[in-house]
Amino acid sequence: MPAQLSIILFILLGVFLALNIPIAIALGLSAMLIIWKAHLGMQILSYNFYSGIAKFPLLAIPFFIAAGIIMERAGIAERLINLMRVLVGKTTGGLAIAAVATAMFWGAVSGSGPATTAALGVILIPGMAAVGYNIDFAAALVAASSSLAIIIPPSIAFIIYGVLTDTSVGALFAAGIIPGAIVGIALMTAAYIVSKKRGFRGGVERKKGDISKAFKEAFWGLIAPLIILGGIYGGVFTPTEAASVAVFYGIFVGTVIYKKITFKDLFKIFIDTAEGTAVVMLVVTLAGIFSWAASAIGVINKATELIMSVSSNPHIILLLINIMLLIAGMFLDAISIYYVFLPIFLPILAKLGWHPIWFGVIMTINLAIGQVTPPVAVNLYVGANVAKRSLEDVSREVWPFLIAAIIALIFLAYVPSLTLFLPKLFGLM
Repeated sequence: MPAQLSIILFILLGVFLALNIPIAIALGLSAMLIIWKAHLGMQILSYNFYSGIAKFPLLAIPFFIAAGIIMERAGIAERLINLMRVLVGKTTGGLAIAAVATAMFWGAVSGSGPATTAALGVILIPGMAAVGYNIDFAAALVAASSSLAIIIPPSIAFIIYGVLTDTSVGALFAAGIIPGAIVGIALMTAAYIVSKKRGFRGGVERKKGDISKAFKEAFWGLIAPLIILGGIYGGVFTPTEAASVAVFYGIFVGTVIYKKITFKDLFKIFIDTAEGTAVVMLVVTLAGIFSWAASAIGVINKATELIMSVSSNPHIILLLINIMLLIAGMFLDAISIYYVFLPIFLPILAKLGWHPIWFGVIMTINLAIGQVTPPVAVNLYVGANVAKRSLEDVSREVWPFLIAAIIALIFLAYVPSLTLFLPKLFGLM
């Protein structure tokens, strides 16, 4: 009976996804039907729904979402982009490299891939097209670069992982810095190679004093990550408290320094924050119910045993897990993947002695790649909408960046010391 229920659970999920039902609803609905069929008690739904979000670290999510929206409305993104454009000048692939660098920096503010794509894409995509870059290439580059937002701290993905594994969010934030930089460099390399082949260059002829002027204009945006992350690693505040500090900092810069946000604008910003938070929390709760149902009918244990039976070699198992995550990223969002796969992987981590902080970063890099891997590629979808191009056209240009990111992933997966260096340095593990 449990085997039959397991098969039915995933058939239901597949059917619902094929019907274009939203992923969160598909997960929740298939789980509820199995709970009803297996007589597990429908009353458990309310308990699971509440317990899934009644966790203090999750309070950071609405604050980081709000901070990203506020800083984008304050004009910080525009000033950061201008600084990067001036720095690269008219060098080969300069604007493409500037796009990746800006996304890396904005990732230290936003924490969300789709939000970063939207915030930077409206400026970068038409700007690159205006100086001769292929618009599909520009949209694919911005989408791929924006996936760094869930690797470079602060990251909503790391918050979810930390809650599910009872791992320090601060340690995960520190662990994401070096891998985020390595993936970013890999994307820059791919952007340069393609740009050189196609003759793409920068878009700004630098004049004397341009760099200092652009730096002064972008100053308040440049120090935002230093305040947020410096406060966490300096022991001034927790990651959750840092999120609220980021909101008040953004409001201060937007209303007092740049004067682009009025108190009337804050009402709309908070509505947008509530909508974004509701989407995340709905996925958290319904994916949590799916995970509980899968565990209750024995799917988790069987899946863990199956993976461990493939090989006794940890390197082979790690390769298998990475392949599983890359495939899952084509169809599910990051939060859902955490809830579905982490219960399967955690016993493997314990048996093989893998560090959960390192594994969290590796898993998150996989999910970042998934954000630009068709068919369900949320960043590509946003980038295509901004560029007013079809998803198919933009998808054809994303492959160099996928290859670059996967190479970086393999390197980081088999050199754990790079990921764990900063958490050890800051005394977080």
